[in-house]
Amino acid sequence: LPAGLSQWFPALEVLDVSGTGLTEMGTELLSLPCLHTLLAKNNRLGGPGSLPKGLEQAPLARSLRVLNLSGNRFSEVPPALLQLRGLRSLSLGGNRLHSIPPDIQELHSLEFLYLGGNFITAIPPELAKLPSLRYLVLCDNKIQSIPPQLAQLHSLRSLSLPNNLLTYLPREILNLVHLEELSLRGNPLVVRFVRDLTYNPPSLQELAGRTVKTRNVPYAPSDLPDSLVRYLSLASNCPNPKCGGVYFDSCVRQIKFVDFCGKYRLPLMHYLCSPECSSPFSSASQSSTSQSESDSEDEASVAAHRMQKVLLG
Repeated sequence: LPAGLSQWFPALEVLDVSGTGLTEMGTELLSLPCLHTLLAKNNRLGGPGSLPKGLEQAPLARSLRVLNLSGNRFSEVPPALLQLRGLRSLSLGGNRLHSIPPDIQELHSLEFLYLGGNFITAIPPELAKLPSLRYLVLCDNKIQSIPPQLAQLHSLRSLSLPNNLLTYLPREILNLVHLEELSLRGNPLVVRFVRDLTYNPPSLQELAGRTVKTRNVPYAPSDLPDSLVRYLSLASNCPNPKCGGVYFDSCVRQIKFVDFCGKYRLPLMHYLCSPECSSPFSSASQSSTSQSESDSEDEASVAAHRMQKVLLG
């Protein structure tokens, strides 16, 4: 960046230096107290010294709202960016990122996050701690699964995941009550679904815990060790309405197809308490064309009116 920039334009609010071949941004950037939008797309940023030292202490850390560094050479999200607490939009698409740092949760004001076109393999659960996030774009990566914690993103409006390695969706995704667009093009779940899913027999502790819960055996905290009281509090209800059972650590993973908008059937992961508890739910050994449609009606009726656009094709 040119020297004297802050002297020439002390009230500068928007700076676009995209496509200029930049390899680093100098300290002049730190002296722009009014800057709220910085666009530096399609440059050569990403090496040591690409960002000025002291960025997190500069006035810019408080004023910056929009930062676009797409089309550069970053192999990791620079730690200094995670200190820009006023940031509402962050774009790092088309870089060389392999992961999303857990400290992304520090960007509490973030509403738009674009990380498409990288090499990201996993979504950290900490991403769910962004209370204002409305648009999340993770297309063209190598993501294999979605953490169920993502259902905590209650403000999320659009989730874009085309061209990843997803074979199923967690059923918790139905809890994204404000989600209007879900894009899943180019994932294996559109072509081939999980068929062979293993089941580990429950332990004696789990069998005892299931009996206590299903038969409503009374107990008080003074009757049991603290560890067992905590264990009993972690019981999950079997989603089969005809079962009424519970499970703790051992469960049967199965795929259930839920109908959205009357047009697309999404494979959602379900956890049943035993192999015998598969009816009326879909069986992983059945083909997608033989799945019972009636078993998805209850959840679909709740979710279909919320989900306005599901893109699979």
